[in-house]
Amino acid sequence: MYSKDQASQLKQAFWTAFGQYMGPVMPADGLRTNWINYKTGVKHIYFKMQADNKLAGIAIEISHPDTELQELFFEQFTTYKALLHNVLQEEWEWQLHTTDEYGKIVSRIYIELNQVSIFQREDWPKLISFFKPRIIALDEFWSNAKYAFEV
Repeated sequence: MYSKDQASQLKQAFWTAFGQYMGPVMPADGLRTNWINYKTGVKHIYFKMQADNKLAGIAIEISHPDTELQELFFEQFTTYKALLHNVLQEEWEWQLHTTDEYGKIVSRIYIELNQVSIFQREDWPKLISFFKPRIIALDEFWSNAKYAFEV
């Protein structure tokens, strides 16, 4: 078991390593990007990568405080579902109006990898192999679809 400080340091070390690993990868639009804190450029739409002691996940998260507008964004994503899955080369889960870790209502399009731990360095290659192609694919998808979401 790790102390809070040790856990925080391990998480930070992983995300730093992942960021360095992704550094040479150019995004679809050719502009530099922060892969770990990916900016979609559209308020309330985020690409999130998370990992803990049991699983890892990557998601498109829609967090608009107005649930009706959140649902409209979600429906808009459904019109791009075929393109998204074609770019990702896999099916993701679609969840309308669930809650996040803070109890806030969000909608998510996501995939998870079970039985990995960010606290086990031997799992880091699995985590990197899970996150890297998916965040690159999300970037490729977003370079084509983002204009439909801009207000």
